[in-house]
Amino acid sequence: MDSSPLLVKALEKSLEVKDKVEKCANELSTVNETIKKEMAAGITLHQAEKALAQSESVEDRVHECAGELNEVNNVLAQEIDDRNKLNRELIETLQELSTTQNVLSDSQNVLAIAHEVVEEAKQRTLRDFATGIPNRELFNDRLDQAIALARRCDWILAVMFIDLDGFKQINDTHGHAIGDRVLQVVAQRLYEQVRSEDTVCRYGGDEFLYLLVNPRSIANIQRVAHNVFDRISQALFIDDLTLTVAPSIGVAVYPGDASTGQELVANADAAMYRAKEKKAGCIFFASIP
Repeated sequence: MDSSPLLVKALEKSLEVKDKVEKCANELSTVNETIKKEMAAGITLHQAEKALAQSESVEDRVHECAGELNEVNNVLAQEIDDRNKLNRELIETLQELSTTQNVLSDSQNVLAIAHEVVEEAKQRTLRDFATGIPNRELFNDRLDQAIALARRCDWILAVMFIDLDGFKQINDTHGHAIGDRVLQVVAQRLYEQVRSEDTVCRYGGDEFLYLLVNPRSIANIQRVAHNVFDRISQALFIDDLTLTVAPSIGVAVYPGDASTGQELVANADAAMYRAKEKKAGCIFFASIP
């Protein structure tokens, strides 16, 4: 901490007083020695008065120096009080700053938690409640992104529309709880098939959508559709029940069958209904007469 001008001045004054006191002490010592010598030699009344006057003059200066030194001490005492007060204020400020930092840290933690809660809530709104897989809204968003990317990269895309034949009978016979378990198993089996870039969703009821991004060829799309059909058609074991559903699958391909996501889904839906009518398992929209 830098010294204040007042403190510097007081210290300088203290040194001046010290010099004066030392000079007075030396002078008084000299006067006393002189008086002793003169008394030994037989001092006259005039000489004694003169020596006494010198001694009194020195004492007056000593008193003057004492007064100045007292002023210096008062200044130093005030400066010390001011410094102590400043230190106390500094400590209080640091404590307040520490409290503020703690409050800020707590606020940041609260904001982080709130952000996580909002993100979690947002994700829940984009997931199907019964199966936990993406819902129609999230699927449509990813489909639009995939079409934009396919347009830039000159890729093909495929949308499979999947409907579960026999699901209504399961629901009516065993109840909605078992029906939800069936949907969950089907969703899991679909997830086993998808790549990281692909997306499956529950479109609604017993309908699912499957987006294939850049499958490269119609043959690859046919292979994936065949695997999906076989996997979903396998028996489902729920509690003590053995159940089966058979999927009807319609496929629409970008850009040959449609240029927008909405058209792709609609055309895949139309192909699915044709597959259901013919009990064909899987039909491509392009093959519909």
